[in-house]
Amino acid sequence: MNSANPADLAAVEAIVRAAGTSFYRGMAVLPTDRRHAMYAIYAFCRIVDDIADDETPFETKKPRLDDWRTRIAALYAGQTDDPVTRVLKLAIAAYDLRQKDFQAVIDGMQTDAETIVVAPDMDALDLYCDQVASAVGRLSVRIFGDASDHADIVAYHLGRALQLTNILRDIAEDADRGRVYLPRELLAAAGIPLTPSAVRTHPALPKVCAELANIAQGHFDDAAAWMAQCDKTAMKAARLMGATYAALLGALRRAGWRDLRRPVKLSKPRKLWLALRYGLL
Repeated sequence: MNSANPADLAAVEAIVRAAGTSFYRGMAVLPTDRRHAMYAIYAFCRIVDDIADDETPFETKKPRLDDWRTRIAALYAGQTDDPVTRVLKLAIAAYDLRQKDFQAVIDGMQTDAETIVVAPDMDALDLYCDQVASAVGRLSVRIFGDASDHADIVAYHLGRALQLTNILRDIAEDADRGRVYLPRELLAAAGIPLTPSAVRTHPALPKVCAELANIAQGHFDDAAAWMAQCDKTAMKAARLMGATYAALLGALRRAGWRDLRRPVKLSKPRKLWLALRYGLL
């Protein structure tokens, strides 16, 4: 990573900054080379996610996603064509990142691009979480410094915990887009019709959300248990992400999904406390 072109690093970092998320600050706990590698992973995910979210027909999105499949394959043949792929190439070599994990991310984005997801069954939801979150985790733990099987298990559980928390946070926003990521088994058991409008307004929704939150919490707990079997320094960023999202899940529980239009966020002091508590371990 030390051989990276400064202009390429700056271009990748600009993508991360422009996203306006807490990811940029969260990765500050990493050494410089690992941080730049994570920025490249984030930039890749941001680009393919933007393709999936673009309000154009799938017929226009699929060639762009397929182009990224080709570009990822080319990376493993040593070919690059822009700042993101050039920094990714260095990250792949430095941290032995696996091609199948990049391709899994694209597969997940294609699901969003080609399908209006409404109440997937539990198996489909689990696969989606693996593709868009746990696959990113499997790339990330290697950059963090632990390529063990235990670290992959951390990625398995933490990715699912983070994605389920996102789903529980974004119910109203997803419904506005005609989407429902809550599992159909829980909705059906609560007597909620499988339509975005019904899900958003049904009085049994808080019960369904509480049940899914319990599943998410189980993944947080399992991730924490497996982190204890991993390299402590390598897991620093993962602990911070886990603690931040677990705190967000707790805030969602307290709000109780009674007013979906009211954003649930962590306060700045709470974020700072978490950063100090887990970023300095």
